Amino acid sequence: MSDDPGNGTDDSGTGSGKDGADDRKTRVTVLVALAANLVIAVAKAAGGVFAGSPALLSEAAHSVADSLNEVFLLFALRRSKRPADPQHPFGYGKERYFWALLAAVGIFVMGACFSVLQGVEALRGGGEQESTSGYVVGLVVLGVALIAEGTSLARAVLQVRSQPGKGIGKDPALRTVIAEDGTAVVGVLLAMAGMVLHMVTGNIAWEASASIAIGALLGYVAYRLGKDAREQLIGEAADPELRRGIEEMLAAQPEIDEVSSLLTMRLGMDSTLVAARIDLVPGLESEQVELTSMRIRGSIEEAWPEADQVYLDVTDAARAAADDTP
Repeated sequence: MSDDPGNGTDDSGTGSGKDGADDRKTRVTVLVALAANLVIAVAKAAGGVFAGSPALLSEAAHSVADSLNEVFLLFALRRSKRPADPQHPFGYGKERYFWALLAAVGIFVMGACFSVLQGVEALRGGGEQESTSGYVVGLVVLGVALIAEGTSLARAVLQVRSQPGKGIGKDPALRTVIAEDGTAVVGVLLAMAGMVLHMVTGNIAWEASASIAIGALLGYVAYRLGKDAREQLIGEAADPELRRGIEEMLAAQPEIDEVSSLLTMRLGMDSTLVAARIDLVPGLESEQVELTSMRIRGSIEEAWPEADQVYLDVTDAARAAADDTP
């Protein structure tokens, strides 16, 4: 006997309570990062052309990639909150992971590849050192970028710290913003170091190496973000702590003789599928079985609100043993 799933989703599609507030905070964090990256991208590109700096142009490409990725994340925040429909009965929660995957691809293609190509081209072409004034302008631009990126990173980190128990890994949008801003801070420092060493030594290899290092860093970050998004898209299990808690709750029920299997899968930020096959003690009437199933499902949903899709496959232990007898 199987009972109907519980349904704790918010049909408004906008989120409610603390989850809705967290989404609004994340949206503001993404918008702050987007505004910062757009301004910085223009400044870096102008400074890079003026100074003829491959490292600064690499950083401009980095900021352009980050800006596009923030647009992807805004799509993710909006589309993942659409309510369930007949074509998508479990909702659109996994849209968040899909757009996070596109953001990772954007980081690699637009940021990492361009940065490496800039560095390689600079090494092959040799090039002459631009005027000191041009590099000073470039360093000033990078200094402003460092402040802006650091401010955006600080806001994202503060949001993570204000969400105890969830951690950075739960929200792909927030995780991507922190990865982008953290990488941007490191990238700016690498570009500044490369430009200063180029000015001091007159050897463009320093700056070209900084550009290649920025590309390698972006490639690694893109790989990690893409790997995480892939795991979530193909059906990642719920947190071990949640699974263990549900298993212990089921085992503690006096009507349950054995928990044959327990499967979980994250469907979105605040939606988790729980499917359990349980053997009940012998002698329960049909009405008792139904009431027991409803009570157990309600207990799970009350203890773990994110477990909003609960399925119980209920069998009678004595009947199951008889069916297995040859």
